[in-house]
Amino acid sequence: MTPNAASVSSGPSRRSFLASTAVATAAVAGGMPLLAACGGDGKKGRKEGTTSGKDAQKILPAFVASSVVAPDIPAKNGSAAGFTRAIPTAQLKTAVPEKLGGGGKLKIMSPFWGTPPADDNPYYRAMNEAIGVEVSWQNQDGVTYDQKLGAVLASSDIPDAVVVPGWNMMGRIPSAINAKFADLGPHLSGDKVKEYPNLAAVPTEAWQRAIFGGRLRAIPMPGSYVTDIAPMYRKDVFGKKGYSVPRSPDEFLAWAKEATDARSKVWACDDMKWTAFNIYGVFPGGDKALWWNMVDGKLVNRVETDEYLEALEWTRKLYAAKVVHPDAISGKAGGNAKDRFTAGQCLVFNDNISAWWGATSEQRTSKPDFDMAAFDIFGPDGGDPTLWAGQPANIFTFISNKASERQIKDFLAVANFCASPYGTKEWMLTNFGVEGTDFEMKNGLPTKTEQGVNEVNSAFDLTGDPAPFIAHPDFPDITRAMVEWQQRMGAFTKKTSFFGLTVTEPTRWTNLADDFEQLEDDVVRGRKKIGDVQQAVSDWRSKGGDQLRDWYKKLLDDNGSAS
Repeated sequence: MTPNAASVSSGPSRRSFLASTAVATAAVAGGMPLLAACGGDGKKGRKEGTTSGKDAQKILPAFVASSVVAPDIPAKNGSAAGFTRAIPTAQLKTAVPEKLGGGGKLKIMSPFWGTPPADDNPYYRAMNEAIGVEVSWQNQDGVTYDQKLGAVLASSDIPDAVVVPGWNMMGRIPSAINAKFADLGPHLSGDKVKEYPNLAAVPTEAWQRAIFGGRLRAIPMPGSYVTDIAPMYRKDVFGKKGYSVPRSPDEFLAWAKEATDARSKVWACDDMKWTAFNIYGVFPGGDKALWWNMVDGKLVNRVETDEYLEALEWTRKLYAAKVVHPDAISGKAGGNAKDRFTAGQCLVFNDNISAWWGATSEQRTSKPDFDMAAFDIFGPDGGDPTLWAGQPANIFTFISNKASERQIKDFLAVANFCASPYGTKEWMLTNFGVEGTDFEMKNGLPTKTEQGVNEVNSAFDLTGDPAPFIAHPDFPDITRAMVEWQQRMGAFTKKTSFFGLTVTEPTRWTNLADDFEQLEDDVVRGRKKIGDVQQAVSDWRSKGGDQLRDWYKKLLDDNGSAS
């Protein structure tokens, strides 16, 4: 087992990004909404709205797919591409034949989970030398990053470049983005991006998300728009017990009652609310713009739909039948669900799909027979599901509007280098560091040293990324299974009216729906009733929901959708 193989590069929401980070950290060691500023005309742009249609086409970079390294499994139906094999160091391709950096200096602020490494470490030095830019890092605690970000953007002392996760875009941060960061359009729009071939290979849908205040202001982190929440089950236990994978909500509940044995401390599942939303075809959570969709000529919010109530009711039945692990019942459904799953205390849980590889790579060291898989999401009647696309990018890097022309070009040189595809020397350096110092080759696979674990983390990998891919050459079968699961689910995935758009809601309504998530959790656990949700929806409408609907509808009428 080599736990340091290339990790999932999928559309990061806060949940998926932190899940992937936690998996990677554990392996090598052994929904806040996106409300970003968009739209507008003139130099300042609007504080509210979005940009799509013909206006966006004038701004977006041209797309030129990369041909440097061909994937073993091409992307399909919105999935990531897949690489099932390690590429020997001697066979790595070159994605950046000449240094694009001009030798200048850049200070980049970025979230960091853990203890930041020393500034002058071998990894940072090697990256700076390869790119031709002297980058220094202003790493901030990822847990409290929103607080630091707000304070920095409110001041006059802003670093040259700043990484902004979508889940931190709240309060006054969206308007600060318009006011404080530069327009990259003069350098990247249309064919101009071809000076940076790796950035030209970033999917157009991801670039659409990087339009803030009517300007192309950010380098996006692209990801697959197929749902990243997968229902995963203990395939080894299912085999031993002779269980069949459920293929409908009713079959799941019947199986769950059979599989639960509280005396033996085995429960069928953990909290399944996220999967329930997918089963019943509820519009996506997270980014609140995706909560809205046109249905029979009317703009409808996810909380107003029958599907939303049906998903909550089915999840409530699971809790009522006592087939859910008691720690989830008490509200501990998040951080320890995977541990309960790998310990065999629950046989099904839902998480970011990256946990498929992460949990397997961890467990196989001591449990060689450990096996898990994701089952396909089914519809309410056991037929095909109706799934909804997530946003194709949710982490962004900006450069200050005080930056010089040379600094902007150096910034783009950094982003272009870091967006090099898997199988290149540049990707290997960005993600694994210096061979012999940060990683060693073991059984043909790069394996981080303790120094590499500490240094090659939450820095350059946030400032530029290639088109989404999955590469776990230590577990090629899992890589293939993950990509193929995305492809199958992608075939049933539709896009809501605001897919791919970055929307700034008027501040008077941005917190209007904040209480729904807690209400959902109370309902499924039996502390509140479905009627309480219906009353909350009625209150939401009267307190501004209907006005917000009108605002979104006008936005759609004026700008059109991006899909």
